[in-house]
Amino acid sequence: MADIIAFLSNFYRLEAGDHLLLFWLKEALIALIIFSIFWGLSLLLRTLLTRWVPRFTAFTSTDLDDRILARVTPPACLLVVLAGLYYAVKSLPFPEKAHVLSAGALFIVNVIVVTNIAWRITNELLGWYGSRLAERHGGGVDRQIIPPLEKLITIFLAGIALMVVLRHFNYDILSVVTALGIGSLAIGMAAKETLANMISGFTLMVDRPFRIGDRIQLASGQWGDVADIGLRTTKIKTVDNTLLIIPNSELCNTTIINLAFPDVRAKGRINVGISYDNDVERAKSLLVETALSVPEVLREPAPEAFFVSFGDSALNVSLFFWVSEYGSVFATTDKINEQIIARFREEGITIPYPIRTVIMEKEQ
Repeated sequence: MADIIAFLSNFYRLEAGDHLLLFWLKEALIALIIFSIFWGLSLLLRTLLTRWVPRFTAFTSTDLDDRILARVTPPACLLVVLAGLYYAVKSLPFPEKAHVLSAGALFIVNVIVVTNIAWRITNELLGWYGSRLAERHGGGVDRQIIPPLEKLITIFLAGIALMVVLRHFNYDILSVVTALGIGSLAIGMAAKETLANMISGFTLMVDRPFRIGDRIQLASGQWGDVADIGLRTTKIKTVDNTLLIIPNSELCNTTIINLAFPDVRAKGRINVGISYDNDVERAKSLLVETALSVPEVLREPAPEAFFVSFGDSALNVSLFFWVSEYGSVFATTDKINEQIIARFREEGITIPYPIRTVIMEKEQ
């Protein structure tokens, strides 16, 4: 008991500076304890997200949830640490102004971390969606659609984060939104055509009327293979190796024939005229036999021949055949034409020249 009284008497003899030092040591110890508790909670959260939760996500049919979990675990744990730092700093006897500044700084950091978590989740979702698009429509589709979506979502998340921070510091968000709206309107009026092409390009990427590599025919009669689908223009490589660049807004508002859809098979047609003296049924049989003798012609659907019309000097017959790929129509047509001439000569079927009969009458 005497020792305790001696200790207390010595404690009260301490100078004011010593009391202040002990006070700060005690407050710092409390802040350190608070921070240590939240640090332990962050480690517990990391263990939970890396060891226990994956046991439940393993039962799902996709690894999307596993990838999202791996991406959000580090920033989620960081949020807990920042929360501990916030309460630790708040427990310290700082002046009011210092508390406001530290709280504001930590709030900004928290908003950045939360925005980063949202961006990571969105990035994984877009990657998963892009891989599914590539599986359905072939490679290259994800590289056309996903990057613009990522940019739009990034701008959106950054705008939301900025408005939340401004609202926290009691700034007038309405005036900022109004200014942005007026600026966007001015930009939209100045770049109306460019924006129309960009929106049309995004529509083409989502609607998918054609894909890169497809052969399309425009309403003007021009046709070629799609080389690239951009945000502003679409590039088409024609058969004479020239590049046709078309604004996307024009493609969205015109009729397009996609020769590669629903599949790459193509139908060829050969028109031929035979003499009125020839046997039509025999000519049709020869056309079908000739087409079947060419390896590039498909057996299913089988080639067909039809007597289509009476011409001025010939009976018009058409041969229809299918090839496995639209790019081989011309070469296959050339082979069939060569054999048709040879077979018709062997069978005595003539392809007449145009004939006109002029009757001259004498004047009375």
